[in-house]
Amino acid sequence: MLRTALLAAARSPQARQLVERTPLAKPVVRRFVAGSSLREAVEVTSTLVADGRKVTLDHLGEDTTDAAQAAATVHAYEGLLDALGAADLAGSAEVSVKLSAVGQSLPKDGEKIALDNARLICEAAAAVGTTVTLDMEDHTTTDSTLGILSDLRVDFPSTGAVLQAYLRRTEQDCRDLSGAGSRVRLCKGAYKEPESVAYQDKSEVDRSYVRCLRILMDGAGYPMVASHDPRLVAIAADLAAGRRTDTYEHQMLYGVRPDAQRAIAAEGKTLRVYVPYGDQWYGYFMRRLAERPANVAFFLRSLATRS
Repeated sequence: MLRTALLAAARSPQARQLVERTPLAKPVVRRFVAGSSLREAVEVTSTLVADGRKVTLDHLGEDTTDAAQAAATVHAYEGLLDALGAADLAGSAEVSVKLSAVGQSLPKDGEKIALDNARLICEAAAAVGTTVTLDMEDHTTTDSTLGILSDLRVDFPSTGAVLQAYLRRTEQDCRDLSGAGSRVRLCKGAYKEPESVAYQDKSEVDRSYVRCLRILMDGAGYPMVASHDPRLVAIAADLAAGRRTDTYEHQMLYGVRPDAQRAIAAEGKTLRVYVPYGDQWYGYFMRRLAERPANVAFFLRSLATRS
């Protein structure tokens, strides 16, 4: 019930105003969000890379309401990629893009606008020698996102996909995307979905995750294991037996289990940190709270301490 309430709050304008107007909240948010500026994002990236980790950066912005806003997001990504290239970080840092932020949900030609804008970001990434991963959002966007992915991979075959293990369809999507060179991030999923399309019980989601990961590890692609769960991380190690460590990677969120991140990197495996930044942090932050009760406890303790 707590998760449901937090996910509902993530879409509530009233709840957003309350949290954003609470001065005590922003210092706590910094655990999970690198900052609001490009400079802060690059500084955090540089620190993580120096510590032996890799990075994927997300310029936070969802529910774009007009083409100008989508174009501004593209411009932000182009500036970010230029900055990564100038700082000699492009070899260790890529970007993650939500298609809703570049026009996917616009009422007229949204899918075409998102494709065109994502192509511009892919071109900017290729120019500095890095890659793009398309984030996945709620289930109503899955077919559209995978269609745009297919179009982008014609010219940018390294474009990454994200699949969510809680969706009932994902095993088949893993089979479809397990071919040579296909970069696929497998996560559990962080949106409130109906039972008709998504598993509701945590144990069911975990079992689906393992089934999906097995498909990806048995394939010829490049699995990206997005999980903080120690048990799933251990299962991933078993499933990866026989693979070279440069043919898959682990991914974890900025601010979540940093010691585990360092331990995985110290084993010689690739550990990539998902680093969000930007002013529109509210929806992302609330979904992080919804994922783990420990995050809520941390948030409340921090507020109490700072008050």
